[in-house]
Amino acid sequence: MAQIRELKKRMVAVRTIQRITKTMQMIATAKFTASLVRSKATRPYTDRIRGLVGEVAAAAGSDFSHPLMSAPATVAKRELVLVIASDRGLCGAYNGNVLRKANIAIKALNASGKQAVIETAGKKAIAFFRFAKLEVAEKHIFGDKPQFAQVEALAKRLMEEFSQGKYDAVHVVYTRFVSSSKQVAESMQLLPLAAPAAGAAVASSNYEFSPSGAEILADLLPKSVVVSLFQAFNDAAVSEHVMRMVSMKAATDNAAGLGRTIRRNFNRARQARITTELTEIVSGAAALE
Repeated sequence: MAQIRELKKRMVAVRTIQRITKTMQMIATAKFTASLVRSKATRPYTDRIRGLVGEVAAAAGSDFSHPLMSAPATVAKRELVLVIASDRGLCGAYNGNVLRKANIAIKALNASGKQAVIETAGKKAIAFFRFAKLEVAEKHIFGDKPQFAQVEALAKRLMEEFSQGKYDAVHVVYTRFVSSSKQVAESMQLLPLAAPAAGAAVASSNYEFSPSGAEILADLLPKSVVVSLFQAFNDAAVSEHVMRMVSMKAATDNAAGLGRTIRRNFNRARQARITTELTEIVSGAAALE
C-alpha cells in the first residue's frame, strides 16, 4: 500500500514537471521565431554594409588610413574581450560553450603577454567570472531582445576607447547562429577592422564616388562596427532561444517517458495488491467450508 501511494506521488510530480517544461518549450519556440525574424531582417543589411566597406576601401586605395582599421600607434598590450551570454539558464550547453570559448581566448591573450580586459553581457557571464575570480571591467544587461540604441552606445564607446589607444584590439565572444540544429561559439575581432578582400577592388571599379571614397569610408566604418556588434547580439539571442527550445523539448519527452514507466510500475503494484487480496479472500472462504 505504501509503495502505491509513493508511486502516485511520483506520477503527480512528473506530470507537474512535464506541464512546466512543455510551457517553457512553447514560450521558447515563440521567442525563437520572433528573434529569428529579427536576425534575418538585419542580416542582409549587415552583409551589404560589410561588402560596401570592402568595395569603397579598395577604391580609396592603399593610401587611405582610418583609426578603426589599424592598431594604435602606441602599443597598450591590452585587448578587450566582450563576452555575450544569457541572463537565464535551462538552455542546454549555450552558456557553457560560449564561456569555455571566452576562457580559452582570455588565457591565450594572457599567455602572449597581453592583458585581457573583460566586459560581459548577460548575468550568466557575470556569475561565471565572479566564480573564476576574474575582474570584469563593465557589466551589461541587455536582456534577450537587445535594442539597437543600447548596442550602438556600447559600440561607440568601444570605438572611442580603441581610437584613443586604450586597447590594441576588441574581440567579441558570442554564439553564431548557423541553423536550428547548429550554433557555434566563436570569437570575432571587432576592432581593428579587417582589410578588404582582394575581390573587392574589381567590384569597386563599377562605381564613381562623390564625395571621394575616403570620405564615404570614414562615415561607413563606424556604421559597420555598430551593425556587426548588433548582429552578434541578435545571433546570440536566436541561439539562446533555439537551444532552450530543444532542451525543454528533451525535458518534456523525458518526463513523458518517466511518467509511462512510473504508471506501468503503479499498475503492476496495484495488480499485485488486488491479486493478493483475492487470494486472501478465496483462502478465507475455503477455510470456512
